[in-house]
Parts: sequence; structure tokens; C-alpha cells
Amino acid sequence: MLKQTEEKLMQQIQRDCLVDNSVKMDYPPVAISLGKKVIQTKDGSQMLPIPIGTYGNFSFVQAPPKTKKTFFISLLSSVYLSGTNNFGGDIKGHRTNQCLLHIDTEQGKWHAQRVFKRAIDMSEMDGSQCYYTFALREIGYKKRIEFIEYLLKSDNQNIGVLIIDGIADLVSDVNNLEESNGCIQKLMEWSSIYNLHIITVIHSNFGSDKPTGHLGSFLEKKAETQIQLEANTVNKEWVTVKCKRSRGYAFETFSFKVNDLGLPEVVGDLYDPLKSNGERY
Repeated sequence: MLKQTEEKLMQQIQRDCLVDNSVKMDYPPVAISLGKKVIQTKDGSQMLPIPIGTYGNFSFVQAPPKTKKTFFISLLSSVYLSGTNNFGGDIKGHRTNQCLLHIDTEQGKWHAQRVFKRAIDMSEMDGSQCYYTFALREIGYKKRIEFIEYLLKSDNQNIGVLIIDGIADLVSDVNNLEESNGCIQKLMEWSSIYNLHIITVIHSNFGSDKPTGHLGSFLEKKAETQIQLEANTVNKEWVTVKCKRSRGYAFETFSFKVNDLGLPEVVGDLYDPLKSNGERY
């Protein structure tokens, strides 16, 4: 009986994971983009959005302390909810009836609500219908993973983008190999099974541009897009956003600031031209 069960499981995996090379596969559907790129195909030229993230994949934001990571997440959240807005510049959200699930693991409810409401204010819409927000500071790391999975399995939610701010709180130690690997496996599983894009956040190592611990190393290896925030080299009030690595075309470097109303907004492209704009795997 056990052998039959195992064989059925292998057969299911065979069906689910088969890649049929005789079937034409379309360009991955984009969740959030910045800019466009003309590519050449057998059918001629095609104009495609340059993805910050596509459905079925995950990306991560890395930054040292005090580089406004949460403000940047608010910016992406607002654009995904509204498609475009006055704060996001050329960043575009691509959704039809999908919703946004936003998880905060670090802050209490009062501070977390300020972040969530900021995205709603910037999107100029009532996000309550399609913007699900949770502050999970008070529960343990294992229960956080279980709860996120529970939400994704819920029948009444059609999640297009999942934000986890920050992923280090889904493990007990970012240098625990087993836990870090298990956490990244969950991101790959959730993004694939539910055909959503996951954006998560992690700190950089002190004095380095590497994300923290073994968890950060796994993120670098498996993510579709690695986004790096750093203090702008020209204007100290700005934060520069770089596509450090991408599995596709890298989006152009840009900067944002927090305006007088306490809201993040994209500004001019002032950054150090001697630094790379992004690499491809």
C-alpha cells in the first residue's frame, strides 16, 4: 500500500512538473514592471514590459539600515493596487482582479497600520476590498509560515502579489541552513502553486552589499530579481534603487525620496554612473 501511494505521488509530480517543449510558452505574465524592451522573436519584434517581478516567481529587496525599505515597499504596494499613480513614476502594476496580501513581521499593529494605510492613500482607492494586511509580530516564526500558507489556501482570496516584510522572521536564525533552505523552498512552492509574485525584504550585512546569512545566500540563488537600496551618492535625502541581478532584463536604476507628506515618490535618476546598473544571471 505504501509503495502504491509513493508511486501515485511520483506520477503526480511527473504530470505537474513536465515541461512540454513542443508547446509554445508565452512570456511570463508581469506583476510589476519598470520600462519596456524590444525583443526579436521568430514572429518579429515584440515590445515587452521589463519586469520587477513576474507571476510565478519571487524577488527580494536588500538594504542596510535607515534606507527606507518600508517606504519602498509602500511605493510598490500602491502601484500594484492602482496600476499607476503620481508617486511611482514609470513603475506599473499589472493586475486584473488579483489582490495584494501584505505581511509585516516586525512592527506592532499601530506602526504596521501606518504602513498599510500609506499604500492605500497613495493608490487613491479603497484598498479594503483587495488589500489584505496582517502584523505577525506576536506569533512564532513557524506559525508565521503556517499562517501565510493558510491565507494562500483560502478560497475567497485571489492573491496576485504577496509581500513579506521581512523574511528573516520566518526562521529562528538566518544562518541555520536547514531552516533557511526550507523557507526559500516555501517561497518557490507558493509562487508556483498559486501563480503569484512574492516580494520579501532582508537586511544587508554590515559594510557589505551581501544579504544577511545563509538565508540571504539562498535568496540570491533562487530569486528572479534582486533589488538593492542604497543611499544616493548625490542627494543624501534620496535612496537609489538598483536591479542588482535579474533572470531577465534589468530595470533601470532610479531614486525615490520621502516627500513633505511622508509619502515615497520616484525622483530623477541621479546616481553614481561608475556603478553597474545590474547583472544578468
